[in-house]
Amino acid sequence: MAVFIVAHLLPGVRIDNYLTALLVAVVLAFLNTIVKPILTILTIPITVVTLGLFLLVINALIIIFAGKLVDGFYVNGFWSALFFSLILSVCTGILNMLFGVNDKSSKRED
Repeated sequence: MAVFIVAHLLPGVRIDNYLTALLVAVVLAFLNTIVKPILTILTIPITVVTLGLFLLVINALIIIFAGKLVDGFYVNGFWSALFFSLILSVCTGILNMLFGVNDKSSKRED
């Protein structure tokens, strides 16, 4: 849902339909789980020098890569990918805060 909403907010990002948005969310989850940690480890020196801001570049590159992998998801350049990543993070955080699982209620006290 967040991917579809953010894509409609930004002029440089386009998603054809809800199914494509779901596929983009799955691909982004996969890339963030597998590829992002590898890129983060390989770029530790530049990440430290930039005080972590290089992680935004990694996020934008992952969005661009997802645009190449998924038909119906179009990203118009680096800046569109960067803004998409930032807004998607904020939107996902808000949705998790509203509808996410409450960690305190899921823990069992003995």
